[in-house]
Parts: sequence; C-alpha cells; structure tokens
Amino acid sequence: MSAPRPFAVLFMATSALALLSATAVSAEAPVADSAPQEIIVLGKRVIKGSAGATGLDLSLRETPQSVTLVTKEQIKDFALSDANQLLATIPGINVEADETDRTYYNSRGFDIINFQVDGVGQPLDWGLQVGALDTAIYERIEAIRGATGMLTGTGNPSATINYIRKRPTRTFQADVTAGYGSWNNVRLTADVSGPLNEDGTVAGRFVYARTNTGSYLDYYGVDRSVYYGTLSWDITPKLKATAGYSQQDNNADGVTWGALPLTYADGTPIDYAVSATSSAPWTYWNTHDHQTFGELSYAFDNGWTIKGIYTRKSYNEDAKLLYPWGSPEQDTGLQADGTGLLAYSGIYPSIIKQDMFDIVASGDVSLFGRKHQIVIGGNSTHAASYKWEQFADLFNYDPVIGGVIIAPDEPTYPDAYLAEQIKTDTARIYGAIHLNVTDKLTGIVGFNAVNLKAVGASYGVSQDRSESKVSPYVGAVYDMNSHMSLYASYSDIFDPQSQSDVNYVRFDAATGKSYEAGLKSEWFDNRLYATASVFKSEQYNLAEFVGYLQNTKPDEPGYNPNAALAGKAYYAGIDTYVEGYELEVAGKITPQWTVNGGWTDLSIEDRDGNDVRTYLPRQTFKLSTTYNWPQLRDLKLGAAVRWQSDVSTTATSGAAFTQDAYSVVDLMASFRLADHIRATFNVKNAFDEKYYGGLQWDQAYYAAPTSYMLTLDYTF
Repeated sequence: MSAPRPFAVLFMATSALALLSATAVSAEAPVADSAPQEIIVLGKRVIKGSAGATGLDLSLRETPQSVTLVTKEQIKDFALSDANQLLATIPGINVEADETDRTYYNSRGFDIINFQVDGVGQPLDWGLQVGALDTAIYERIEAIRGATGMLTGTGNPSATINYIRKRPTRTFQADVTAGYGSWNNVRLTADVSGPLNEDGTVAGRFVYARTNTGSYLDYYGVDRSVYYGTLSWDITPKLKATAGYSQQDNNADGVTWGALPLTYADGTPIDYAVSATSSAPWTYWNTHDHQTFGELSYAFDNGWTIKGIYTRKSYNEDAKLLYPWGSPEQDTGLQADGTGLLAYSGIYPSIIKQDMFDIVASGDVSLFGRKHQIVIGGNSTHAASYKWEQFADLFNYDPVIGGVIIAPDEPTYPDAYLAEQIKTDTARIYGAIHLNVTDKLTGIVGFNAVNLKAVGASYGVSQDRSESKVSPYVGAVYDMNSHMSLYASYSDIFDPQSQSDVNYVRFDAATGKSYEAGLKSEWFDNRLYATASVFKSEQYNLAEFVGYLQNTKPDEPGYNPNAALAGKAYYAGIDTYVEGYELEVAGKITPQWTVNGGWTDLSIEDRDGNDVRTYLPRQTFKLSTTYNWPQLRDLKLGAAVRWQSDVSTTATSGAAFTQDAYSVVDLMASFRLADHIRATFNVKNAFDEKYYGGLQWDQAYYAAPTSYMLTLDYTF
C-alpha cells in the first residue's frame, strides 16, 4: 500500500491538530490536574545553540551554517532509541541502511565522516556505523551541515554529528521506562541523577538501557546493553572536574553482509518478501564499545576559560558473516554457469583503540572599542586498528526461485591471519575569532591546521601516508532586524580517504571548497526558528565505487594478479559538484504545538555535468509535529513524515535499477496515566510502505514494515 503524499499527510495532521485544539479550548477539564510542561526555546536567550560548527558560544542564529538540534523530548516522543532512527528524521541527512549492522550516513551529496561526542571528534572506521548506536545516554544531538574542518580536523562538505552526553544535575531526578513492541521488542531504561554530598559540589548520573528484540527479517535479532556513569566535582567555584565511562554491547544474530541481488540476470527485478534476507542463522556481528573520558576546566576572573579533555575509546568486534554474489537466471534460479549464487563467508575479529587529548581556551577580547570572542584549541589523537580474517573457500546458495533465497550451511574456516594493522597519529591546532564589527554585522575568521601520519597495511594495501593542510574558515552574519539575519560562510575541504583504485593504491585526500549562504529567523518570542539556505561544494578526486577485482580476465579493468585481492572493491577518483538549497523550521508555534522539519533539493554532477551518486535522493522532505493538551491528562498527539525522491543504482547483473519516490509516516500518542506515570504508543511506517533501506551498492534489503511500541514512563 502506498502512503499518501507527504504534503497531504501533513495537511491532514495539521488540520486534525487544529480541530482538536479548538475542541480542547472549550473542554471543561481541571487545568490544576495537569503536569507542568517543558517549553524548549531555540532562540538566543534559552538554548545558546551549537559550538560544534565553530567552537564559539553562539546561538543558532549567530552561527553562519545550518544547524539542527534534536532534543531529548523529540527522542522520547517518537521512540528514537538508536542513532539510525534519529538521524533519519533530520532535514538534509540520509541514512543508507545497506546492511543490518553497518550503516552509512550522507548529507548534501557526500558521506558523513565527522562525528563528535561533547564536541570531541571521534571518526568512524571507514565512515561506517557498525551496530546500532543507542541514544539513551545523550541529552541532545546536533547536526551541523556543511564543511566543519575547523573543529573536526577534516573538512567534509556533508555534515558533522555531535552527540551531547547527559550530565549530572544539581537536584535529584530519576526516570524509568519499560516498553514492548512488535517482534517481541523489549526495551528498558533507567536514568538517575543528583547531588552526592550536602552542599551539592559533587554530583553523579547513571544511565542503563537494554533492548532485546527479534525482527521482521528472517533469522535477525539484537540484544543491546548500555551502561553510562559520570561524576562532576566543583573543586572550587572556578575549578571543575568531570569524569565518566560508557559501555555499549551490541550482539546481533542473523546479520547481513551485503544484501539481496536486486535483479535476475536478464534485468527483471526480483520480487522478495519484506522478510527476505541473504543471511543465515549462524551469522553474527557483536560489537563492544568502551569509552572513558575526563575533563578539567578553569574559569579565570577575566571571563576566560580553559578546558583539558582526555578520551579513551576501545572498540572490539567479532563477526561471522555471509556475503552473496551473482545474478540468478529467472527460470532456473541459478547463474549462467549452472551454480547458485556465490557465497563468501569469513570470521572477522578486530580491535580499534583511540587516545584523544584536547585543550581549548575561550574568552572575550576588546578591540576598537568592541568586545569579540576568541577560541583557540589543540588536539592530539593516536589510533591503532587491528583486524583479523578467517576466509572460507567459496561455496554456493541453492537456486533463487520466486524470490525465495535459502540460507546455506555454515562452511569451515582456516586459521586467522592479521589482515590489517594501522597506526594513525593526528595533530592539529585551530582558532577563531567572532568579530562584532557593528551592532548588526558580525564575522568569524578561523583556521584549522592538521597533520596526519599513518603506517601499516589493510588487506594487502599500504596505508602509509603523511598529509597536512591548513584550512581557512570565514563567515558573516548581518541582522536585518530583530527577527531575521542574513549569513554566509566558506571553508576548504580536506578529506583523507582509505579507498583504493584498480591497482589497489590508496587515494590521497580529497580536496575542494564549500560555500553556504542563507536567511535565519526567529518568531513567536523566539520559540520558532526558521531558515532558508543555498549551498555549493566542489570535491576533487573523491573515491567512488566501481566494482570488484577479478582474476579471470586479465585484459579487463578489475584484474589483479594477486589472488588474495579477488572480490575486493576498487574505486575511481571523480570530481563532484553539488549545488542545492534547504528550508527548515524548528521549535514551537505555540507553547503546546511543536514542529520540526525541512526540505532539501540538490544536484550532484561530475565535471562533465553528468549525474553521479544516483543512489542519493535529490529531494527530501521531513516534518514532525506534536500537540499537547495539559487539561486532558496532558494528552499529546504527533505525526512525522519522511519523503524522498527516486534513487537508482546498477544491479549485480549490470541492469539499471530504480526505486521510486516513497514516503514513510510515523504516529505517536501519549498521556498521563497517573501522577508521575506516562504511557506512549508509537506506530512506525503506519501505511506499511515497502521500500529498500538504501541503494548505495548493487544489493539491498527491505526496510521495516509497520511496527508498534507501547512504553510506560515513571518519573520521580
């Protein structure tokens, strides 16, 4: 069943909310019985904004880039329990779920590779999120679209995602939730915070979350546990220390590595059931993420502050995976040579460790009769990656007939060998000044100097490199009046890459330029934030997937005489040009009515004007809205829609494959059962839209059908 068009859905939702609002005004319900409501304002005076773009303490309107905040209230309302669900709601950001436990993110035509926790950069291995990152320990999430190389160390014109951890509170608070949903999805969370001594100078917070669920996919299931504890100590009124530890254990069975072939050998699309998977019951992908951090900050009498941060990340994986390859004939379900689809399988333990040291100072200076804000920082990161492989001999699936793919038996594996050993050291310094040029005009001038060195090899390919770059950042904001501001910004692109070409030589860093300009505004006493922006990026020598190395045709591209490299992906460098615009709105129209969302439209072309990266949608629309009635037991109703234009790829058979535009609608309702107890009911994909989760590669699997979740929340 196809869902209604997104604009029609939101028109119906808004009309219904308006009708219910009018009804609620005349309802005779005791207002005194209502629970107090949290009003979140996105203007200058309540939420300062994001330091993730420039490192400066600026409001959203003062920041010359597009910034989206996702609050804990939004996370709770729409049951966004993991980062994939959450990021899919943010305007201009796409989640490419090409496999069950390995996810790509992209924005403005490029992969998102810059991630932060509390403003400290924590890049993902190969730009991939392995396993589902739980959101239970985060207070909010910030998405800064465009190049942010000044703070992240690498300038990439997509976006930077900054996860803000929950911190101890000065008063006692606690929250416990229990939820049950489709496919025996059980979720439990607990969040306790408060002072630990009489004068409140020492405070702590502990968060626990557990998700145990089956799936709509055959064989697939996840058991995820999260632990987080943090302490803060006001040693003196000016000296403060914070330390914390988090651990996430994500154990998944029946996982995919690659996915389903999209077409038969003649190019006819294969009609699968939504539950179809290329996996097997014996596969698994277990990840264990441990992070320790410590902060020490001092506030000087002159208003300057200095902060030192140490972060230790230890990440372990253990996976047994199954990968399909080939295109079956439609009549026999076999490949042209009479065999079933090729089955690749391996066991892949790995260890990744990162030690990060950050120091940053910020404060005001007086120049030419005006105050200006300065930030100066430095970072040193040492990372080590060790990956082992036990790769089984190739074997085959049974015939794929009528869209039914049968899991093969588990093969035997050889002894493990060390396939990757890389050590990387990154050092950088950065700085910026926020100039109050006039009462209406402000400017930002900044720089980032980075030096990256790596030694080692990955699957037979040298990763040795020594690269450095100094990138400028320039931005300006002009206040037209009390409601609206014009802004513009520019940044260089410096994007180190790990991919290799047909000769298995690693690519140098992609370089380029990124521009953005727009209009920002605040309305309804700064409750509502609205923006319109245009952007343009040029990225040169960007690695783009071409195919897999073979050993059977020496006269064709993709041949490599090293048999150990057979089946490995190779890439070609392309120059990519992106232009587009975005519209966004966030906040509250009234204290009871919240809206968040936006529209993105872009083009992605190569130097000759040809469309590239066609698996990325050119237009996306996202909007969520909630309305609550305090006098009706604090009833809250909400709806969210995500729509994207068509996308395409080249299937394994060589045939072009297109997924038509689609929309997904989520619904929510919550109300207060009793004092301190709230019930929430969520429906995801309410119209049961059938669509593939991503077409970045030449295989895919279907996203989740309609699902339900009932949650009880006890706050005290």
